[in-house]
Amino acid sequence: MQRGSDRLSRRQDDAMKHQLEGLLRSGHPTRTEEWHDPEPVADDDPDLAYGRVPGDTFEALRLELARHLARTPFPAHRGDLLRVLRERHAPDPLAQRVEDLPGDRTYRSVQDVAVALHRR
Repeated sequence: MQRGSDRLSRRQDDAMKHQLEGLLRSGHPTRTEEWHDPEPVADDDPDLAYGRVPGDTFEALRLELARHLARTPFPAHRGDLLRVLRERHAPDPLAQRVEDLPGDRTYRSVQDVAVALHRR
């Protein structure tokens, strides 16, 4: 019968499975390291409270993208960016703007995405 790992004992395998069980079931990290997480949206933020994406200035748009696309592997395509934005519960108006980007283009960084969105 296969135990899963030939390098560890059955007891160590079971201990590792127990440690990973919460992570595997939840789909997100179970141990909190706050410095890894992006800052959550403030409840009293007027732009987001009314469903608007802060896009009045290029810097505001780039900041909003960076908050939600932090630690995203680049280069990325539009589909990759949309998947990450949905996983991280980005505001719908921001996801809709990214959805309007051309699907055949590859973006090298958050800066590239912000430039492409700001031009539209």
